[in-house]
Amino acid sequence: MYIDLLLRWNACINLTAIRQEEEIVPRHFGESLFMASHVFAESPPKQEGAPSKLRLGGDFRVIDIGSGAGFPALPLKIWVPDIHLTLIESNHKKAAFLREVARALTLTNVNVITDRAEALAARPDFLRAEIVTLRAVESFDTILPQAAALLAPSGTLALLIGAAQIPKLAALPDVKWNSPIPVPQSQSRVLSIGVLQ
Repeated sequence: MYIDLLLRWNACINLTAIRQEEEIVPRHFGESLFMASHVFAESPPKQEGAPSKLRLGGDFRVIDIGSGAGFPALPLKIWVPDIHLTLIESNHKKAAFLREVARALTLTNVNVITDRAEALAARPDFLRAEIVTLRAVESFDTILPQAAALLAPSGTLALLIGAAQIPKLAALPDVKWNSPIPVPQSQSRVLSIGVLQ
């Protein structure tokens, strides 16, 4: 259903450059579920020193910045239905698409905010989240500090980025980063997970 909606809406508004279903599944859904499998776990990690994961079933608040076509946020919601998901998308047409997908898939506790992350991060009354996600956003250098500003204390920042962007993570000295995890079937994309100290 999600793919059908994506293809139908993509004919009218530019949600994704990838237009073939056989490419949409691994690139968009695959990357998003890859993130989910590393951020959320059914049980604690068995190895000492292994990256910590949040337990499935937790009542977590998740904010996704620049949600676009809904990746990785909506697959995260499908993976862990209990999360409270906020999608931040400044484009009104894309925000309408996100609302339609949430409605069609009967996803609950999904809030789509048509605004800029910078504006929300500047508001002291805006509720911070345990997890903030980013994937393929414009102006990565500008949005990275805003993403950290939207985190609750000890919150987790999960980014699907290009390997060339890894050095830019040093701009957040208060975030302790795990080693980047290469995304399967990708030449240069990685998952970077950090925890606000």
